[in-house]
Amino acid sequence: MNIGRPLEFDPEQALDTAMQVFWASGYEATSLQNLLDAMDLSKSSFYQSFGGKRQLFERCLKRYRNTMAAAMLDSLNQAPSGRQFIEDRLSSVASEACSGEKPRGCLVMNTANEFAQGDPTVAEWVAQGVDQFTAVFKAAVQRAQTEGTITADKDPEALARFLVSSMSGLKTMVKAGLGGSEVKDIIQIVLRAID
Repeated sequence: MNIGRPLEFDPEQALDTAMQVFWASGYEATSLQNLLDAMDLSKSSFYQSFGGKRQLFERCLKRYRNTMAAAMLDSLNQAPSGRQFIEDRLSSVASEACSGEKPRGCLVMNTANEFAQGDPTVAEWVAQGVDQFTAVFKAAVQRAQTEGTITADKDPEALARFLVSSMSGLKTMVKAGLGGSEVKDIIQIVLRAID
């Protein structure tokens, strides 16, 4: 049995690095050479470990959505209330707008914008990410309803989808140059809509 040469790099670290490259530049604008340089890999090591650019992108997108959904769920579990979690998530977009750093948006939504519905496989990857984020917001809405800060007669699934679309829209607008004070104004409208 030929097990090949042992890996001389950390595949998880390489995957994180690749995810950052795709997140910053998108799929099409990221060349194989960009990835090789950032990951510090030879072509042979790259293909042996990751198969190719598209396979790597799928793994990066999955890693991103799983990491983000887990972090959101952890934040929800630590938040003093479901409503506070929602407010904090929205406020994080305003903080991003004020940070002075180049905004990157959300890798899942950036991918949706880049590919539209032109690639059914990628569309499915995006849909899976949206579903994961929606599930966390739905849990937050249901908690807020139990706590009495969102009325119980509202559909938690519909509100969760509204919040995901609001977050993605805000992040896209920040990428387009919307400032922090404008983002805060929109957040107040979003919060009034879920009351």
